[in-house]
Amino acid sequence: MFEAKRVARLKWACRRGMLELDVLLLPFVEQAFNELTEHQQITFERLLTCDDPDLFAWFMGHQACHDPELKAMVAMVLNRVKLGVN
Repeated sequence: MFEAKRVARLKWACRRGMLELDVLLLPFVEQAFNELTEHQQITFERLLTCDDPDLFAWFMGHQACHDPELKAMVAMVLNRVKLGVN
């Protein structure tokens, strides 16, 4: 499990330059991150290192992510939002 300090850094990293990304990423960290496996947590952390234009394109469906792990993580975040899970 990630230590509190590391989770705090992830929350900070979720604050992007685009509101559309902020409203997807930050609630996911706050509500679902601790439920992820360690591998999924590391993948999410890696997702946050991607550039905003790429993230925006992937989350909005304008472009496909070619990395299977990141693609699965994008789908997981979107599914959680679509389901309205708190």
